[in-house]
Amino acid sequence: MRFDIISVLPDLLTSPFAHSILQRAQKKGIAEIVVHNLRDYATNKQKSVDDYPYGGGSGMVMSIPPFAACIEKLQEERSYNEIIFMSPDGETLNQTIANELSIKGNIIILCGHYKGIDQRIRDIYVTREISIGDYVLSGGELPAAVLVDAIIRLIPGVLNDETSALSDSFQGELLDAPVYTRPADWRGHKIPDILLSGHEAKINEWRHEEALKRTQERRPDLLK
Repeated sequence: MRFDIISVLPDLLTSPFAHSILQRAQKKGIAEIVVHNLRDYATNKQKSVDDYPYGGGSGMVMSIPPFAACIEKLQEERSYNEIIFMSPDGETLNQTIANELSIKGNIIILCGHYKGIDQRIRDIYVTREISIGDYVLSGGELPAAVLVDAIIRLIPGVLNDETSALSDSFQGELLDAPVYTRPADWRGHKIPDILLSGHEAKINEWRHEEALKRTQERRPDLLK
């Protein structure tokens, strides 16, 4: 699976993709992440990628030509399943969306900045708009990193234990059950006896009950 991320601040994405699971996925050849500097596609001497908004108002707007040039160059090289714009007014990212995108082949992700991007980019090129929450960040780079992480960990072969992702919170519309590790007794705080029983069916039943209880307490909206 390949991700092409278009950003005016590509260095901001260096660290998130250079460690842990995302790094391993790339080394295994399971996922490819390529970050493109939008300024490389600017047509003016100053390499600027924004301009004043028509109609007045505060802030600057990212212009069409650099985005169009980069997107069209990439489309000449391969086909893409989605062109995603990270936007606070997009559909809110959830596990279902991550699951859907994890079976795609190639994805382009656009990172906005300033006041936003020219609406015509969204109208002409973008196939899907995704938000990571009801708040505004300085740019789309961190949301893009969140989206890529949520997707890649679901691709078969990425996690050492491929069943791990299937038991994550929000898979099956429930939060995850409490988890414990050694020591079994720490300063008098003991783990539930059922986890030491060795009875797999009863342990799974306990985990489901605890997941349901936690979801009812913390995210009852998921059960509607």
